[in-house]
Amino acid sequence: MTRSRLLVLAALLLALAGFVALDLGRFFSLAYLQTSQAGLSALYREAPWTVRGAFFALYVAVASLSLPGAAILTLAGGGIFGLGWGLLLVSFASTLGATVSFLAARFVLRDSVQARFGARLAGINQGLARDGALYLFSLRLIPVVPFFVINLAMGLTALRPWTFFWVSQLGMLAGTAVYVNAGTELASISALRDVASPGLLGALALLGLFPLMTKVAMLALQRRRVYARWRGQRPRRFDRNLIVIGAGAGGLVSAYIAAAVKARVTLVEAKVMGGDCLNYGCVPSKALIKSARVAQQMRDAGRFGLQGVEPVVDFPAVMQRIQAVIAAIAPHDSVARYTSLGVEVVQGHATLCNPWTVEIKHPDGSTQRLSARSIVIAAGARPLVPPLPGLAKAGYVTSDTLWARFATLTAAPKRLLVLGGGPIGCELAQSFARLGSKVTLVEQAPRLLLRDDEEVAALVTAALRADGVQVLTSHTALRCETASGADAPVKTLVVTQQGQETALPFDELLCAVGRVARLDGYGLEGLGIPTGRTIDTNAYLETLYPNIYAVGDVAGPYQFTHAAAHQAWYATVNALFGQFRRFRADYQAMPSVTFTEPEVARVGLNEQEARAQGIAHELTRFPLDDLDRAIAEGETEGFVKVLTVPGQDRILGVTIVGSHSGELLAEYVLAMQQGLGLNKILGAIHPYPTMAEANKYAAGAWKRAHAPERLLAWVRRYHDWRRG
Repeated sequence: MTRSRLLVLAALLLALAGFVALDLGRFFSLAYLQTSQAGLSALYREAPWTVRGAFFALYVAVASLSLPGAAILTLAGGGIFGLGWGLLLVSFASTLGATVSFLAARFVLRDSVQARFGARLAGINQGLARDGALYLFSLRLIPVVPFFVINLAMGLTALRPWTFFWVSQLGMLAGTAVYVNAGTELASISALRDVASPGLLGALALLGLFPLMTKVAMLALQRRRVYARWRGQRPRRFDRNLIVIGAGAGGLVSAYIAAAVKARVTLVEAKVMGGDCLNYGCVPSKALIKSARVAQQMRDAGRFGLQGVEPVVDFPAVMQRIQAVIAAIAPHDSVARYTSLGVEVVQGHATLCNPWTVEIKHPDGSTQRLSARSIVIAAGARPLVPPLPGLAKAGYVTSDTLWARFATLTAAPKRLLVLGGGPIGCELAQSFARLGSKVTLVEQAPRLLLRDDEEVAALVTAALRADGVQVLTSHTALRCETASGADAPVKTLVVTQQGQETALPFDELLCAVGRVARLDGYGLEGLGIPTGRTIDTNAYLETLYPNIYAVGDVAGPYQFTHAAAHQAWYATVNALFGQFRRFRADYQAMPSVTFTEPEVARVGLNEQEARAQGIAHELTRFPLDDLDRAIAEGETEGFVKVLTVPGQDRILGVTIVGSHSGELLAEYVLAMQQGLGLNKILGAIHPYPTMAEANKYAAGAWKRAHAPERLLAWVRRYHDWRRG
């Protein structure tokens, strides 16, 4: 907290302490007001403007400092000035005082609160940005909610001061008028409960609920308008409770959950069960990475007292092993398994006909129509192919098609050119280099892995180059050229850097520049469902139509298998039980892993994101070359880097670089989800010697940096005294 904030906080606390110490509360009692009314009224008749100004200033001070006595002052306004002047003075003074209190809370506390709870408050801030005036107006109409609590809470949000002022002025007017009017009959009041009777409070509370009820009614009307064009097409009875389009990670989890809660669910898949992850992405790439890693370990055996050898790569056998791994995992995602779970699995291409009906075109050309109360779209994504001149003629593969193409090769591609320096490009470039390909990786950006910290990208770049990958950053691909050769066409990629063109020869070109959501062919346009790079959804994963949901790559913002599965839970529960309660998708602890060697794992904020967003943070770093198990394994390259709230152990984000970093990350994901800090990780027993001890030692490094030095100095004196 800055010095100016500390000074303001100290002044506020001093004022409150003075109020209590001097027993100023005795002047804000009903009995004192009644005995002083005659004298105050006489003084008002002698100097009306002076008394009005003094009263106004006093009321602003009391409201600003949230001192007890505002209700008495409001009665005094009616008793001294009458209804007209009393209402005018009190309404504006109370609003001005509330605004000062609002601004003070914002100045002193908001940055600290946002830094600590920013991720959790993001949804609240978005809601207030959209409907803040409505919520504030409702709260102001309900006198049972203490006004100083409203001032403090709203000050911690992003609500604009002018909005706070005019809404407060309007919202408090009804309650203020009741008290000021009662003050005109001050002599007949024996206690404050005579003014604020339970009946009156109840009436005002119902009045406060009116705006919220209006909003609910408006949402219902909005939904009615959305479905207006489909009037008459909504089935009276539905064939299914849920239809899921796409049998990738998101679709499989949605179908599984629906069947588990005994809903009738149909899962529609046009190609193969398991989607991209099983057949083209996560599973085959990790099988390839393992083979490549073993090959590199054979070369590096000399580091462990063994004879290093150059591996003989049987490339067809490597590719056969990949297919065997897919086949071994496929039963987990198979039609037979999901049918046994209670899911109806239909092969075919699904198209939305209206918000409740899906037409399925089967492989034999026949069609089928099914209706459902809710629909989940989990259509996934496809590799992005850049519009490079000559690319189609030269030929290329993507992360989806390389497995079938390379399975026909007798050896790893002699010259492989990888276009794109993201996680997929880096993983595959390193793997094929280790399997014997001469790999060139081209990235348009100044460095690889743009979403990771610069030092992380530097470590991965160095590792790729050590494995023989030619890494060309800041190079822009211009075109592909194909010329006739003696034995085969000569293919080159022309790139440019700082205006100078270079031709890069290749035998195979892998496009790994990203993935785009599959949005075409599902009837989204016909229904008018808005799309950009992905399908537009709200926090509940609803599309334009509240009964149609989207999850996974087609919904974004993450393109991870585990993110799709995570979203699927929210979408399915909301689809089946949303009439009782809906859940906002929670992304506060979304992990990711890049499976290069060294591995890169992260969750929450990394250092460059925290700086870019202006989020206050502390950085704690533990190098793996200080970890016993890493030293024994010869895996000392890397580190654990933890971002925490300044002065606190609450975790904002973690980046781990090194061996098994994906496994090490799980402890931090759990800690962030459950609100556990580094002290809890430090207190947990970690078996020795394991890589997981790196997490404990990182927590220990944070603890040492926050040791209470002054207290320890006194403890040292105590021990000195004990020694005599």
